[in-house]
Amino acid sequence: MNVKDFYFDLPEELIAQDPLEDRSSSRLLVLDKYTGEVEHKVFRDILSYLKKGDCLVINDTKVIPARLFGTKTDTEAKIEVLLLKRKEKDIWEVLVKPGKKARPGAEISFGGGLLKGKIIDVVDEGNRLIQFSYEGIFEEILDQLGQMPLPPYITHQLQDKNRYQTVYAKHDGSAAAPTAGLHFTKELLQQIKEKGVEIAHVTLHVGLGTFRPVKVENVLDHHMHSEFYMVEELEAEKINSAKKQGGRVICVGTTSCRTLESAAGEDGVLKPGSGWTDIFIYPGYKFKILDALITNFHLPESTLVMLVSALAGRDHVLSAYEKAIQEKYRFFSFGDAMFIQ
Repeated sequence: MNVKDFYFDLPEELIAQDPLEDRSSSRLLVLDKYTGEVEHKVFRDILSYLKKGDCLVINDTKVIPARLFGTKTDTEAKIEVLLLKRKEKDIWEVLVKPGKKARPGAEISFGGGLLKGKIIDVVDEGNRLIQFSYEGIFEEILDQLGQMPLPPYITHQLQDKNRYQTVYAKHDGSAAAPTAGLHFTKELLQQIKEKGVEIAHVTLHVGLGTFRPVKVENVLDHHMHSEFYMVEELEAEKINSAKKQGGRVICVGTTSCRTLESAAGEDGVLKPGSGWTDIFIYPGYKFKILDALITNFHLPESTLVMLVSALAGRDHVLSAYEKAIQEKYRFFSFGDAMFIQ
């Protein structure tokens, strides 16, 4: 399987730069995974596609303001640090720019010394381990100094930090938002519940590895970075019960999908628990628990395009993307949505 099999040409002007004022007014492309048939709707129309007895699975991770700007204490050189993974209480794996100025032993000051960091090691792919020191509560300092880690294709400054969070974000830990969830409002979720649809929460802390380009020609040679997930017992029961009673399990976003597929047994039963997953889903994969997926439009040649192709077939997905481009849908994080059923 060649990475070029998942390429499509996207005009730059279709990359959404800002979130819409009303989250649920995004457009919604509905794709039948069996026939490839496409319908054009508005996101709040999702209500008419959900049925009593279905279970909607949402990822309640919360994005941390993970982008920090500091200076080297000896040279005053500017350094940008992106928090990726907490390894221990005050030790984080980070991405540093420029890397050559962040050798082990380098000390960095953030916010005029409110937060200090010392590079203690170089790890996989040139990432660094940094040990922070501060007075007070780390999360409060981070909230004061950090910026939201928007993807590089978004060049506009985000005015309201909360617009890069879902309305149900709860557990701190993500370096990127589970963006399919950005379309939901509290009112829409309430209407979904009132329709008799169960809503189950899982947590997967999104790392940047998900969005890293596939640099190998053969898809099977690509290595996924691991991400931490949690499935609580009560939530697993909701999902298993819906499945048992003939309802559909509908994931909001590829992150919820990867959580379920990582935690499910071969028998299609979801097991509660937590752990790290580096699951890579591409065409040929047999889904154990997922029936349908709400997702955004993804980058060409990305692992996410491969995941949706595993669900609906590459030809159906690329054809739907072509129609979305013709209809001038908005792409990527702040863009429009797709419902694959």
